[in-house]
Amino acid sequence: MQYFSTNFKLGILGGGQLGKMLLSECAKFDIHTIVLDPNKEASCSNLASEFFVGDLMDYDTVLNFGKKADVITIEIENVNADALEKLESLGKKVYPSSKNIKTIQNKGLQKLFYKENNLPTSKFKIHSNIKSIEQDITSNSLTFPFVWKSAQFGYDGKGVKIVENKDELSELPNVECIVEEKIKIKKELSVIVSRNESNQESSFPVVEMDFNPNSNLVERVICPANISMSIQENAIHIAKNLSKSLNHIGLLAIEMFLTHDDKILINEIAPRPHNSGHHTIECCFTSQFEQHLRSVLNLPLGDTSIKIPGIMLNLVGENKNEGEVLYENIDMIMKMPGVTPHIYGKKKSRLNRKMGHITIVNKNINDAIEMSKEIRKIIKVTSK
Repeated sequence: MQYFSTNFKLGILGGGQLGKMLLSECAKFDIHTIVLDPNKEASCSNLASEFFVGDLMDYDTVLNFGKKADVITIEIENVNADALEKLESLGKKVYPSSKNIKTIQNKGLQKLFYKENNLPTSKFKIHSNIKSIEQDITSNSLTFPFVWKSAQFGYDGKGVKIVENKDELSELPNVECIVEEKIKIKKELSVIVSRNESNQESSFPVVEMDFNPNSNLVERVICPANISMSIQENAIHIAKNLSKSLNHIGLLAIEMFLTHDDKILINEIAPRPHNSGHHTIECCFTSQFEQHLRSVLNLPLGDTSIKIPGIMLNLVGENKNEGEVLYENIDMIMKMPGVTPHIYGKKKSRLNRKMGHITIVNKNINDAIEMSKEIRKIIKVTSK
């Protein structure tokens, strides 16, 4: 099928920053895009060939939107998967599949999938409510500390908490959740793999992620990860096995824990471009966004090897009260060699909202790391 400069339409559910960066690749190939997002001022609103405002969780809205497209993909997994399943029954190509979206939307189902397919992950138990957790504590089958995660709708550090004592249980919402063993972690890693309908598969180099302990948000991504070749090969092997087990088409981002005895455990996955892959725009021959496009359109996959090492820094709002965004000292960092800012187009900044990212490339990764520390002190995202 011909996609370039034709009447073919790619439908994208979600119009945030991931969609914006995906649209840049679609524009490069002159692919007609239609985007659905609930926010009329979403990052994609002025970039898509056609932009529609609507609820991503509403069955009829998603169904009617999907009927306009030839292939449907996502930039966020909080979408109505039943509508996507109906579109599949009508012959529409949906990547990732509705089945995989349903599995990934629920962290309990995610963890059960790992267990059923002999994929390494931390010990866990699914709970229907807080009372169930309290019963396990009373019976001594659960001890502090442990990790609590909301089964659904958690993202960007939300819906996750390390519970240190019984008093902290009262702070948690009374919803379906999972309780995980708290792992002693040496590093947090991420691997992004891709597969197309022709069963061609590829992986990006393993990266390591530094998290902000106050927000649970990724603060810095380092490419390549400072790990041994055997650990890198094992991480990629696990990631590809997971993608095959899901029969996944498109990108799959796998967040992993590296333990102090060098075991790798799967933490969570995302069936789309991911925050841990933004550096690929500058660092790799093929970006994660182009690779996702190639995957869902069953085009030959691109070369994912590193052109130059690099660091990605997230830019998040630092102002407690929402207001018109202000990027302080951005002109100073733009004078630095190898530095590229990406601004997501969100007009309002608020505390911990992702507003953009900065990529720092350097032939010497240690120099890039030092520069990232300097940049972190210089630039601030606040409001006027």
